[in-house]
Amino acid sequence: MSDVESPAYVPGHGLLKGRSAVITAAAGAGIGGATARRLLEEGARVVLSDAHTRRLGETLDTLTKEFGPGQVAAQPCDVTDEDQVQALFDTATRLHGRLDIVVNNAGLGGIAPLVDMSDDQWSTVLDVTLNGTFRCTRAALRRLRDGGHGGVVVNNASVLGWRAQSGQAHYAAAKAGVMALTRCAAVEAAAYGVRVNAVAPSLALHPHLAKVTTPGLLEELTAREAFGRHAEPWEVANVIVFLASGYSSYLTGEVVSVSSQHA
Repeated sequence: MSDVESPAYVPGHGLLKGRSAVITAAAGAGIGGATARRLLEEGARVVLSDAHTRRLGETLDTLTKEFGPGQVAAQPCDVTDEDQVQALFDTATRLHGRLDIVVNNAGLGGIAPLVDMSDDQWSTVLDVTLNGTFRCTRAALRRLRDGGHGGVVVNNASVLGWRAQSGQAHYAAAKAGVMALTRCAAVEAAAYGVRVNAVAPSLALHPHLAKVTTPGLLEELTAREAFGRHAEPWEVANVIVFLASGYSSYLTGEVVSVSSQHA
């Protein structure tokens, strides 16, 4: 991997003070965990969610010690299960009295040539990455519409929704679907003052990605980046914060690339 240094961490500025947020797949050291921390640093109250209950509990403990129990809570959720999705949003509304921000971060990848890909491999990735984003967006929009005070949904897509990569047909198709879902949801949600946008990261390295990706592929992907390094998860989270904040008040239906890849 590259020896190029990452930039200094950017401190919070209270951009989301008083807001209530839900983040899926927020356990651990990936984009979801980084986003949870960034939202808390910006003053939001956060409900963490993840299908991995042990990692979720560990993340909750860490963030509670730092930000206090009134600012952060957790609710396990498998985004492929509609009952669990409903329980997540019911819990968030009950705890904080309202819902302002939803970050749909849950996704599942894998590597398989299309000619060898099984129906189960295809369906599993699509169900978590695309259908899960649909379920959570639907649940969020119903509550944001009925709440009557607007709100923001930010979906996590990927540059693979635009660009081809061998072995990624299922993941790329799912992320392209997330982009299309984002645009259509935004058109509908504008009627009740809700914005829906997405980020499309290229390569944000974290321990889980390193475990499921070969070192050779990581080297290849890093070489495509103009800065000569991968993104830190918090750099993607910074763009999510921007989309969740008033600084992006006129943006909806947009997919913002978080990438330094060469064209």
